[in-house]
Amino acid sequence: MSNQSYESPFCTRYASKEMQYLFSADKKFTTWRRLWVALARAEMQLGLNITQEQVDELEANIENIDYEMAAREEKAVRHDVMAHVHTYAAACPKAGGIIHLGATSCYVGDNTDVIIMRDALQVVKRKLVKVISQLAKFADKYKALPCLAYTHLQPAQLTTIGKRATLWCNELLMDLEDLDFRVKSLKLLGSKGTTGTQASFMELFHGDTDKIKKLEELIAKEMGFDAVVPVSGQTYSRKVDYQVCSVLAGIAQSASKFSNDIRLMQSFKEMEEPFEKSQIGSSAMAYKRNPMRDERITSLARYVMCDVLNPAFTAGTQWFERTLDDSANKRIAVAEAFLGVDAILNIMLNVTDPENGFVVYDKIITRRVMAELPFMATENIMMDAVEKGGNRQELHEKIRQLSMEAGKRVKQEGLDNNLCELILAEPMFQITKEEMDAIMKPENFIGRCPQQVEEFIANCVQPVLDENGVSDDKAEINV
Repeated sequence: MSNQSYESPFCTRYASKEMQYLFSADKKFTTWRRLWVALARAEMQLGLNITQEQVDELEANIENIDYEMAAREEKAVRHDVMAHVHTYAAACPKAGGIIHLGATSCYVGDNTDVIIMRDALQVVKRKLVKVISQLAKFADKYKALPCLAYTHLQPAQLTTIGKRATLWCNELLMDLEDLDFRVKSLKLLGSKGTTGTQASFMELFHGDTDKIKKLEELIAKEMGFDAVVPVSGQTYSRKVDYQVCSVLAGIAQSASKFSNDIRLMQSFKEMEEPFEKSQIGSSAMAYKRNPMRDERITSLARYVMCDVLNPAFTAGTQWFERTLDDSANKRIAVAEAFLGVDAILNIMLNVTDPENGFVVYDKIITRRVMAELPFMATENIMMDAVEKGGNRQELHEKIRQLSMEAGKRVKQEGLDNNLCELILAEPMFQITKEEMDAIMKPENFIGRCPQQVEEFIANCVQPVLDENGVSDDKAEINV
């Protein structure tokens, strides 16, 4: 492999071979040929002077692409579609004359883009469902393990590791719902002609509107679509690219939230992403175990979230029926949004793997909980003291004073939290050591977390898994 020219990291490091193929020249140009076959077959069925022998010849040569000839032709004519028309015609001497009959370049270009986006969304969906499944298993396993919750990145009332995982999972379910809606609403451009008026087909079919509408119906059916867009200029609306990339950007947002939470938890030493036996965390600090996979998720997600601006500007600056300022930008932006999300989901499949994924350090989690729990338990202690005849306002003030004293000990002196000992020593709380120990159990402070996890999996996740099935995808990570 030459190292003299630029190579996209998406191809060499990040995206799967499957997703790379969907945006390859081979996928693109074989799809062009399938569309030309579909056009010829439909025109034949509707009475144009095209024979079954010609359609068969076209069909037999879909994969027979002379890329060297196509490159020579494009250099000569400066038009990619006509270069491939000439190349296809050279391989099909009987059918060469009827290729692309009545069509404009966008017939193959735009319809192919929609087909590729549909196919790529299906790959994204398959991996997304698998990640959701794995996160749900993780949530269920740790549904009752208390941990510190945070608001403003400051310790707050407890949650559980499993409940926190449902937050990640729920956002991915929202993304899946958006993805499904977008796939169902995708439509082919169809055969609309140079400015969307179908004038060339009016000429071919001598003004027979019913045949022109049937032509699109036959093409859509052959290519696996229920419908074509109702109206268009030369192209399908570039808002479609924006809508599809918005779904991908939504997945990137959810992934970034997930990866940032994991990175923070790893810094607390509560959880770690997988770390292989021979993996090096730092070239200088041999002890380091950096969360490089989740950092990569964050990094790629940032790229995808920014990338959605490209189709947004393209959609907003198309002039009248079509301008070509969409072409160069579009072929990069849409492809890389898919390659980026594919790479993100591959890493998420890896780090959420039930067998070789996250490492949870429950003893450190519990130790960190117990360091903060005395502050959180004061409300329960105060309520019990009121039941025994204490004055709520006086008790509240005393707890405030003792909390300040304990907090100073922790923050300024670096000592353990002794708030419980201070409360036990204060007669007005009327509490025994046994009563204090009964209160100071983390599971008393997690509310309905275990039940919420169970209900979420049963009511929200399982129906999705039942409907879609769970693939056997394994993470494909090159570095």
